[in-house]
Amino acid sequence: MRGGAYKPRTSPYAFQGHGESALGLLAAAREASGLGIITEVMDTADLDKVSEVADVVQIGTRNMQNFPLLKAAGTQSKPVLLKRGLSATIEEWLMAAEYILAAGNANVILCERGIRTFDREHLRNTLDLAAVPVLRTLTHLPIMVDPSHGTGWAQYVPALAKAAIAVGTDALMIEVHPNPAKALSDGSQSLTPDQFTALTQELAVIGNAVGRWPQTLAVAA
Repeated sequence: MRGGAYKPRTSPYAFQGHGESALGLLAAAREASGLGIITEVMDTADLDKVSEVADVVQIGTRNMQNFPLLKAAGTQSKPVLLKRGLSATIEEWLMAAEYILAAGNANVILCERGIRTFDREHLRNTLDLAAVPVLRTLTHLPIMVDPSHGTGWAQYVPALAKAAIAVGTDALMIEVHPNPAKALSDGSQSLTPDQFTALTQELAVIGNAVGRWPQTLAVAA
């Protein structure tokens, strides 16, 4: 389960997360649910307290080339989920991962979450599913696809999630919220729990057809 204690936002006036106090909420959620926790770190100063709570430490798209943060993440023992930058090439993304690997942490997960293209009318981002088979030829690292950020609209998430499995992703990150209309962030791209449950059943059909069943991550928006 991914939840954001720290939320990097384009606008300084948008909800930024509850910060350090939310780490305790994430720990409580893990205790209650038994699910592992993924949460984002934005600053090297926060890395120790985030990694103490998180089972996987996320470095978000806006920090993909924050080289001091990448190096620091490589010195701690928790796996690192590295999201692709908004306009990053595959080579730039892989080189960012190398900063973590070179610092000593071999457990890096690559997350394709959509890139910035010319179409801004219908999509928040353009999900680059071609990156998955390309990465297969370039790296041994596991690959995750985030169709929620990759489209920005909940109505498109199911189709892209199915396509991601068909193209060979190892995992999916899908945002879920009990009341998307009242979500403090990313409500427009969040499925309801019922929609998510129905989607997982459809994903099983695709997974069985192509001989793989990725781990599906339900994300608290």
